Order: sequence, then C-alpha cells, then structure tokens
Amino acid sequence: MSTVASLDRPRRWDAPFDPEFPAADIERLLAIAPFRAMNPESFPRSATLPDILRNDTAIRTFQADELIVREGDYGTSAFLILKGRARVVLSPGLPPSAVGRKERGKKSLLRSLAQLWSNPREDEVIARRRQEAEPSRSVFLQDVPRVLGEHKTAAMHAGDFFGEIAALSRMPRTATIFAEEQGTQLLEIRWQGLRDLLKYDPALRAHVDTIYRQRALASYLQEIPFLRHLEPEARAAVEAATQFETYGDYDWSGEYKKLVQAGAAAVAKETTIAAEGDYPNGIVMVRSGFARLTQRHGAGHRTLNYLGAGRVYGFDEIVHNWKNPGAAIALQHSLRVIGHTHVLTIPAAVIERHVLPGLPANQLPPPIIIPGESSNARTPPPQAKSRPTEAATDSALMEFLTQNRLFNGTESMVIDLDRCTRCDDCVRACASTHGGNPRFLRHGPIHDHLMVAQACMHCADPICMIGCPTGAIHRDSFGGEVVINADTCIGCTACANNCPYGSIRMVETRDEDGEPLVAKDQKPLLKATKCDLCLDQIGGPACVRACPHDALDRLDLNTLDPLTAWLNRR
Repeated sequence: MSTVASLDRPRRWDAPFDPEFPAADIERLLAIAPFRAMNPESFPRSATLPDILRNDTAIRTFQADELIVREGDYGTSAFLILKGRARVVLSPGLPPSAVGRKERGKKSLLRSLAQLWSNPREDEVIARRRQEAEPSRSVFLQDVPRVLGEHKTAAMHAGDFFGEIAALSRMPRTATIFAEEQGTQLLEIRWQGLRDLLKYDPALRAHVDTIYRQRALASYLQEIPFLRHLEPEARAAVEAATQFETYGDYDWSGEYKKLVQAGAAAVAKETTIAAEGDYPNGIVMVRSGFARLTQRHGAGHRTLNYLGAGRVYGFDEIVHNWKNPGAAIALQHSLRVIGHTHVLTIPAAVIERHVLPGLPANQLPPPIIIPGESSNARTPPPQAKSRPTEAATDSALMEFLTQNRLFNGTESMVIDLDRCTRCDDCVRACASTHGGNPRFLRHGPIHDHLMVAQACMHCADPICMIGCPTGAIHRDSFGGEVVINADTCIGCTACANNCPYGSIRMVETRDEDGEPLVAKDQKPLLKATKCDLCLDQIGGPACVRACPHDALDRLDLNTLDPLTAWLNRR
C-alpha cells in the first residue's frame, strides 16, 4: 500500500488569524499603546512580538450598530479599540431576540439517514477539497435609540481593551457590545496571542488582571440573590470591601490531570480557604473553578459537597451569629480548593452592616442547630440560596465524584451497569454519525452500578483548551459545547494530554482513497477526535437515542439533582 508522504507537518502559525495582514499594519501597531511600551527583548525568538501580532491578531472594521460581542456567547478573543467608538450594554442585558440569538442548524432528516450508507469505508478520512468559506455572520442591533433609552450603556473609546475575561477564563461573554460609529476599527487578539503577550509582558498582565477584577466584580455581585436588593450606597460599600483571591493561574495546563491521578492523596495537598471550627470572618463566593466542602470524620475529613461557580460558603453561619449574638457558632465545615479557583470574599462586618438589615425574611437561611442541642438536630451544609433543595446523595458517591473530578462535566455520559446489556448499540450509533468512527469508549470509572464513560463531558472549565496552540479545540459560540475544528488541528496532542478523563483520542488520518497521510518525516499525521454531542443531528446525542434499555444518559454533574433522580428512577 502506497502512502502520501509529501505533506508538511502542520505548525501553529500555518493558519494565521489574518493570512493577508499587511506589514504596514504591524508597524502601526508597534507604535501605539500598549505595544510600544513592550520590551521586544523579553520575547523569545520563537515568538517575537511582531510575529505574535502578525499571526495572532487581525484588524476588524465594524459598521454602526453592528454587534462586536454578544452576552452569553462564548468567545476566545480579546479586543482593542483602534479607531471609533463602541458601547457596552450594562445590566440588565438585552433580550436574546434583540441580538439575533437563534439555535444552530441541524442536518435534515434525509441527510441524517444518508449517513448510514454514505460514510467512507476507512476511518478519519480528510477530504482534499477545501471547505467553502462561511457566510457572513454580521448582526446589527435594531432600534438603537430605544435601546439607549431603556438600558444603561457606557461608551468605549480608542485604547479601551475588552473581552479578555471570556478569552482567558473560557466563560461566556458577560455583556453585549456594539459599534456606535461607522467604520469603528478594532484589533482582535485570539487567546493564544493574548496568552503569550501576558506571559512575556508583566505590565500588560498587571493591566489585564486589574480589568478582570473590576469588571468581574460588578457583574458577579448582580448574580448573588441576597445582594440584589442593595441600594447604590450599600452596593458601593460591598464592592469596595470585596477581595479577590486566586488559587492557581490562568495557564494551569496539566495540574488538573495530576490531581485526578493523585486521587485521595491530593486532598492533603489542597489549599484550605476556611477551616471547620474557625470564626466566620466573611462569606466566600466561588467565581470560577471548584472547591470541596468537607467535615471532620474520625481522623480525617469526608466530602459533603463540591461548590462550583455561583456557590456561597459561610453565609449561614454569619446570619446565625447576627441573629443570635449571644450564641455565636464557628464554621461548620472546611472549604478546600480543587485545582484552579477564583473566589470573592466579603467581610462579615460588611455583610452585617450593609446586607442583612434590608434582606427580606424569605431569603434568610434557617437557624443552624448544633448536634446535641436537640434530639433531632443536624447541621445542614451551607448552600447557595439558588439551590436550597438539592437532592441528598450518599457520601460514597460524593467521594467518587469528587476524587475523579467528575463534577466538572456538564454533559457526562453516565451508564447504569445494571441495565446495560453490553449490546454496543450506543457505540454503533456514534460511529454511524461520525464517519464510521465512534467518538467515545464504553469504559470509565465505576461506583456501584454507575459508570462514567470516557466521552467528552463538555466541562464547565475545559482544561483541554488551555494548551491548544491554534485554538482548534474551542467552545461553540452559541451553546458552549467543546468542539474541535479538524482543519486547524495540527495533531500536537496537547488537548489529549491535558484531558484528565481520557476523552480525547489522537487518530491517524487518511485521504479519500483510504491511504494513510504522513508528513515528510514519514510519521503519520494525527488529528484529535472526541464527542461533539451530535450538535448537527436531529434529536441530540445518537448514543442516548440508540440505547434500547434506557441505560445511558448525558447529565450535568455540576449539580447533583439530575444524577440522583436518574439513579433513583424506576
């Protein structure tokens, strides 16, 4: 069998952000802030400042009222305004209908059926023809005068920087921003270039960190139920007293995988934010990442829950002490950091002075009863007020989910081994919708009769995206699912190495004749593949639809209610 051996091995900058970036524009950028203040000597020869600008940036021109970023969308770029003016819509944001949000297109029924007989005979075939360019996706904001009259907005001018929060934290855009003037010109910086600029320029890193703290704080506090009632003066006092704490770093590739592999041994190394028995000095709000809620048990600690973005710790104890000044209690649980976590802390004195006096009674938590004070006493774990009725889960299952870091998954493939007959209909259905090659393994960690299979979980914080040099693995802009662009994947294996769940596989590619594709060094060309949730299929994931025994489902393990209900179904 002959092989195709005339291909160059792909590299990161084989696909520049703007292939026709004029050299004159590079000089123009180097003459303006913040680039003119950067020291070219601090950048390595493999990634010089001009090279980063040439390959990882693009100059975009927007028309008046054209949307630049849309609240709720996922994006991996930051923006610098070069010319003109933009406007950001402050909270509350615009309704989805006003900003052109609509569901992604699905394959027709006929095309879905045709997959059964039109798949190539060989796995992972890459067509020689180029894909057609995508049509323009420009969206214009309608009835701008009414929007400006009914919503609070703020102007942004040349030199303003935005979008870095979504680009760095892999979170959705927090606001809608549109061009206010005709011909508004922006520099778009994809996150790989932003990552390198931050790495080699300390001043820019400090500037972005300041912006992150300021903008994240204002938007996040609006999401906390017991802070929504605050008057402007009280809100300002709370914001001024709020402290940011970060455990880990933006670029923490590989650390999460080590934590999963370490299992129980990792608990002893976890940083403790607050310890059981300490006086509650303030509330802790998880901004991103995860933290473990534990309680003393014998000579060690047992896991009671894990807190993700939006969860609150310490509020129950502070309210109890405020209402019962003569019977103050200590923290009932410990909070430990898992991996990389951003948290906000508000001192107890600020909560007692500015928040609790005006808080409606129906938002106050029930009193905490210390065991021993009542025959039926128990200590309820602190929970976010948005989820007060979370279903109870046995401690062994909780430990299983926590030790394997499975709470990161928003679309985890769970299999009930008592119902599963190993018929492999799920695997065959997946293969039929993906060119003959299944995108998951019916294998994974097991607890009792529950298996979490090695299928992409579309994580709340996708660790796999951090190390990708080209951005081939990214979030879908509408739904946030983690997908791979085969055209820009260079087979570097970074995503597969970083994924702690074994859900990404590197496969050898073939041409349309079934011949292996190899590089000039005669090594095979690899591509990363994984579950894409059948985003273009009618009816959703084929694996779920194909299971004849209702033994398989895709669940969000960030919250325990769906899993508990699914395990207890009849």
